[in-house]
Amino acid sequence: MALDDEKFMLEALAEAKKAFASAEVPVGAVLVYQDTIIGRGHNLVEQNQNAAHHAELICLQEGAKKLGNWRLLDCTLYCTLEPCPMCAGAMALFRIKRLVYGAPDLRHGANGTVFNVLNSPHPIHQVEVEGGCCAEQAKGLMKEFFGLRRKNGSIV
Repeated sequence: MALDDEKFMLEALAEAKKAFASAEVPVGAVLVYQDTIIGRGHNLVEQNQNAAHHAELICLQEGAKKLGNWRLLDCTLYCTLEPCPMCAGAMALFRIKRLVYGAPDLRHGANGTVFNVLNSPHPIHQVEVEGGCCAEQAKGLMKEFFGLRRKNGSIV
C-alpha cells in the first residue's frame, strides 16, 4: 500500500458515515488525482430511489466533470467496500489507474469475492486493485448499520 492510502481511506470512511447518518448503506468513496481529492461520494440509493446512485459512480462522475475528461487514467479511487459489478465495470470504463478498497462485499463483491470483474484480464484497460485498507473500520460501520436495521425491523 502507498503511504497516503490510509489518509485517503479515512476520507472515504467520512463519506460512508454521511451515508449512515442518512439511513443509506454506509459506503463512501473519494477519487484522488495528483494527491488531491477531486471527487467525493456516498450512497444515495434510498434518498434518490435510484439503484445506480452508488458512492463510486457519484464519485467517478464528479471527478470526470472536475477534470473535464471521462478518462481518469491517473486517478485512484478509494472506496470503503469492495465494488459491485456495476461499479467495477464503471471503473474499467472510466479507466481509473487504481482502486483501493476496505472491506470485502460478501453479497456483491466484484473483485473475486462473488464476481470476477476487476481481476479478469481486459484487452484495453486493467485496474490495479488493492483491498483491505482500513478494512476493520469499514466492516465495523457496516455491521453497526445492519445491526440497527435488524433491530428496527427494516433490513435492506
